[in-house]
Amino acid sequence: MSDRKQNDSNLSNKMPHKDEKAELANGKKNEKLLDADLEHIIEEEEKLKEKLKESTQLERFTTDVVLFLSLVKDYSQGNYRKVPYKTISAVVVGLLYILNPIDIIPDFIPVIGYIDDALIIAFCLKMVEKDLKKYETWKKRQSSAKTSDELKKKA
Repeated sequence: MSDRKQNDSNLSNKMPHKDEKAELANGKKNEKLLDADLEHIIEEEEKLKEKLKESTQLERFTTDVVLFLSLVKDYSQGNYRKVPYKTISAVVVGLLYILNPIDIIPDFIPVIGYIDDALIIAFCLKMVEKDLKKYETWKKRQSSAKTSDELKKKA
């Protein structure tokens, strides 16, 4: 192959193709949407906790939803990023679904209003179970390290 053809070939390999450019643009757009959703969830944390208290269907998911909220905060603050995009997306979708009062079965319908919310949370939990366990382990280590540091400072 001539030097010129080789150089042209090398240049085309280094330049992003149309599909790659579109993928990068979509990734940035998705990241902005995710950031906005993360902020909304953090702002509505108390509302989420209230819904958990007022619904017997959601009550059993309290620990998991609180862990979801903790993951969202740590992810948003950059403290914990060892989570796949699909996992953080599933958590965000689940929490946004709970926040939305008008969904498949509107929340204001007595007795059955939160059944769909519980099903969505159960589905999200199933999807993210392994990653959530990893996060929970990381969170416990962080708490242990923080407690250990505080004890050393007091001594």
